[in-house]
Amino acid sequence: MSEQTRRTRVSAAGLYVPLLLGAVVTVTLGVYGSVHTPTGIAVNVAGFSGPQTVKVWLATGAALLALVQLVSAFAMWGKFGPRVPSWIGPLHRWSGRFAFLLTVPVAVHCLYALGFATYDTRTLAHSLLGCFFFGAFTVKMLSLPKRGLPGWTLPLLGGAVFTALIGLWLTSSFWYFTTIGVRF
Repeated sequence: MSEQTRRTRVSAAGLYVPLLLGAVVTVTLGVYGSVHTPTGIAVNVAGFSGPQTVKVWLATGAALLALVQLVSAFAMWGKFGPRVPSWIGPLHRWSGRFAFLLTVPVAVHCLYALGFATYDTRTLAHSLLGCFFFGAFTVKMLSLPKRGLPGWTLPLLGGAVFTALIGLWLTSSFWYFTTIGVRF
């Protein structure tokens, strides 16, 4: 085994604990959502017609911020050229923080009010993606401070988080907008 291969294996081993904890988060959310009796209502905000519209718009905000995350990540990785403005890093971090904060009340509403739904393909996919999103987010956040990880680690983890969030938006907000209509 070459020295480079050995170093890559050793550095990739730093992902074991984050991956394990991410799996625990994913499974815990799925189990809780499955065994908890849904209440029907969890989150409502004045100015919206109901809790579902709150969820739809918060998820839309998170998805838009996820797009900011994607573009700023590409900029940081030099995909738009070698010159990266100094504000790209802070934009990436803060858009990610705000996107995550927007997902928390949505997740609370989904888990507490609706539970882990399996009555059709869309809701099953949505439930699975929701659990996966928070697990993948956990892995990514726990991997960020680790030094010496392979160069593919953060793009792969960030891509998984982004893909899960966009999948969640497509199976919830987009579905709502195209089925029920745009409402506040």
